[in-house]
Amino acid sequence: MRRNKTISLKEALDDLVSEYRLESGLKEASVINIWESIAGKVIMARTKKTCVRDGVLHIYLTSSVVRNELLMLRDALRARINSKAGEEVIRDIVIH
Repeated sequence: MRRNKTISLKEALDDLVSEYRLESGLKEASVINIWESIAGKVIMARTKKTCVRDGVLHIYLTSSVVRNELLMLRDALRARINSKAGEEVIRDIVIH
């Protein structure tokens, strides 16, 4: 039996995401992957935890040297993350 109104899986998932208003949450979750690709292995080895809350990327580090370096590069990092994301997902970066 064939239905007249069949849609692709992509369309069904897009409808689901928009129905439950998950766009912003999914974009914020993708920022974690973007951050890992930008930071590299050395910084990620000194990172305890990363999370995004309300457009703010929180980075928890174990090294004070890396913390100071990232504090100086915070605006450039935010710009790189947002350019890779395709829109402004991150408003600020807080380094702990």
